[in-house]
Amino acid sequence: MEEYIQVTTTVERKEDAQMLSRRLVEARAAACVQVLGPMESTYRWEGKVEVSQEWLCLIKTERRLFEAVQQVIRGVHPYEVPELIALPVIAGSEEYLEWVSRATR
Repeated sequence: MEEYIQVTTTVERKEDAQMLSRRLVEARAAACVQVLGPMESTYRWEGKVEVSQEWLCLIKTERRLFEAVQQVIRGVHPYEVPELIALPVIAGSEEYLEWVSRATR
């Protein structure tokens, strides 16, 4: 199972999340990207506490494709420092994970 990961990133606008999702899937860097939101994020940026509305992207892929996912995100992401976190999949249905492998390159 460790060869599968879920990558997360956030963006300020739904349109950006949709564009990012499409680019990742079209590039076969991700099998699926779910977009959730809007949600409220509280964070420290440039010495101040900020609160903003964001959209969360949950990116399903294989660990070997993390660099490809990262390149797509960095190439189109509007933030100076985008969230880019990968979490290992420790369990999952065999059929779903096989689909992830077929849907990616």
